Amino acid sequence: MSCDKDAKQPIEDKKQYKKETDNMEEIKTQEGVLVLKAMPEFKAEAFNAATGHYVEVNSEDYKGKWTVVCFYPADFTFVCPTEIAAMNAAKPFLDELGVEVLAVSTDTKFSHKRFVETEPLLKDLKLTIAADPTGEISRKFGVMIEGAGIALRGRFLVNPDGVIVAQEVQAPPVGRSVKEFLRQIIAHQHAHETGVVCPANWRPGKKTLPVNTDAEPMTGNVGAYVSLNDLIDEADVKEMEEMVKASK
Repeated sequence: MSCDKDAKQPIEDKKQYKKETDNMEEIKTQEGVLVLKAMPEFKAEAFNAATGHYVEVNSEDYKGKWTVVCFYPADFTFVCPTEIAAMNAAKPFLDELGVEVLAVSTDTKFSHKRFVETEPLLKDLKLTIAADPTGEISRKFGVMIEGAGIALRGRFLVNPDGVIVAQEVQAPPVGRSVKEFLRQIIAHQHAHETGVVCPANWRPGKKTLPVNTDAEPMTGNVGAYVSLNDLIDEADVKEMEEMVKASK
C-alpha cells in the first residue's frame, strides 16, 4: 500500500480528523497550553506600519483566516527587531499562503510607531503591531512575565476554525526561526485541507501518513509507510552537522 495512494483517503477520514477538534468545549489541556483551544478574544490599539496609521485590531478580524499572533518582549531592544524584520521578510510568502500576521508587545502604539521609524532593520516594515500596555492580551495567551511588564517570545498559529494548532514560547535571549515556522504553517494547512497527517520534518513533496478510520494496520508499522530517509535525508544531516560544527 503506497503512501501517496493512502494520502487520498475518502472524505470520511477528513471528517474523522476534524471531529477531534470541532467540540472545543470538550478540549482539556494543561494550564498554559493553548493548542487545540479557541484563540482568546482581544481588542487593542495598534500601529499599521504599511500605512503609517494607528488602527484598532480585534480578534474578530481574524476569524475564518489562518493567523499568526506573535509576541515579543519590547520595542527598542536587541533581538526583537531581528525577529520582526525576519517575519517581515517572509511576509510575501505568508501572503501567498493566505496567512495574517499580528505582532504584539506591551509597548504603547506610540512607542511602536517611533520604534519602526527609527530602527534601520524595520525600514519598509509592512506588519501591524498591537499595543498591550496592560498585559491583558499577553496574559490571555499565557506569555506575560509578571513583575517585568513584558511578554515572552510567544508565537501562535490559528487555523480558519479559530483553533490554535501550534504554540512556540521561548525566553527572551534567543530569536525564533521564521524558516521552520513557515514549514509548520504549510504542514498544518496541508493536514487541515486533506485530512492526512505529516511526519517529522515534512515539507511539500515528502510523504504524508493517511488517517485511517481503522488505525490497526498502521499501529506499530509506520515504517511501512515512510522510511527514515523520508524524515531526515542526507541534506538534513549535512545541515545539522554544519550547524553543530559552527557552534564550536
